[in-house]
Amino acid sequence: MTSAHLDDLLAQVQPLDVPAMQDARVRQSQLTKPPGSLGALEDASVQLAGIQAVCPPLAMTRPVVAVFAGDHGVHAQQVSPWPQEVTASMIANFRAGGAAVNVLARHAGAEVVVVDMGVAADLVAGADLLDHKVRRGTSDLSTGPAMTRDEALQGILAGASVAQRLVEAGHDCLLTGDMGIANTTPSAALVAGLTGAAPAQVTGRGTGVDDGTLARKVAVVTTALRDRPVTGDAVETLASVGGFEHSGIVGFVLGAAARRVPVILDGVIAGSAALVAAALAPDVVGYCFAGHRSVEPGHAVALEHLGLRPLVDLDLRLGEGTGAVLSFPIVEAAGALLREMATFDSAGVARKENG
Repeated sequence: MTSAHLDDLLAQVQPLDVPAMQDARVRQSQLTKPPGSLGALEDASVQLAGIQAVCPPLAMTRPVVAVFAGDHGVHAQQVSPWPQEVTASMIANFRAGGAAVNVLARHAGAEVVVVDMGVAADLVAGADLLDHKVRRGTSDLSTGPAMTRDEALQGILAGASVAQRLVEAGHDCLLTGDMGIANTTPSAALVAGLTGAAPAQVTGRGTGVDDGTLARKVAVVTTALRDRPVTGDAVETLASVGGFEHSGIVGFVLGAAARRVPVILDGVIAGSAALVAAALAPDVVGYCFAGHRSVEPGHAVALEHLGLRPLVDLDLRLGEGTGAVLSFPIVEAAGALLREMATFDSAGVARKENG
């Protein structure tokens, strides 16, 4: 895996289609409603048209959640009260259909697939679990880089290959999910490093840790960024303080954009990964919808930096892809409105008079 492969991927990420977006705005102005009355749904419909390069946008009927999973060496710093073995146990739960994301996905008509990016356990691959394990967990980011640059590149390109595989299988909307005990600590480090925000501002309680554990998390992030200052090299930053699931999501988002397929981001893990993707290819942001706003403080900072508006705000902090799945019907509904609503002319409805 080389930087040349990454350069090839980045070159495939093109801006949104301007003519399709212009057509979508014109059609929005003709629909039987006051201009702007559907708020963010109108913006989402225009964005979908730009992503798909067609107006009105095509219906999305095959959503899929890719749950990128990995373990973290920083777990040794007691930044989470949960044992690392929970990562592998939850993967078994995903595969059995018993996790929250599985329930929500069934109601949204979405499939769920797990991607092993670096789980510290032996997992059996199958149709519902793709094996892209870089190694069994990252190194401890508090004492040195979490991964090598080559490992970060390997993870990015693996994530892109997952996106390509799912699109080729007929999936028309890709949703990010994640699983990895202790992964809010590297997420906070990525957000702080890539936005310039203070570690204390973007480091949250994750699974609900106490004050002492939160203080340790802030100290870990602060020390890592002090010892290894962020440069303009986003891959190097990812390698320094990120996780294998982060690298996979970076590639997943880039790969979806390269195929002109929309991505719905979940919470802070996806938000921090999207910061890396956007630093590598700024046009990628146009292909992303923010499924929700997590209660993790770093997520709001990441979304503001990316210029993305969360579609729902329900105090979620579970991860797995739950917020992304909940928002899929909203994104699809936005496109449906542009496709199916009557225009003033077709419905014979009088327009508002000027003046």
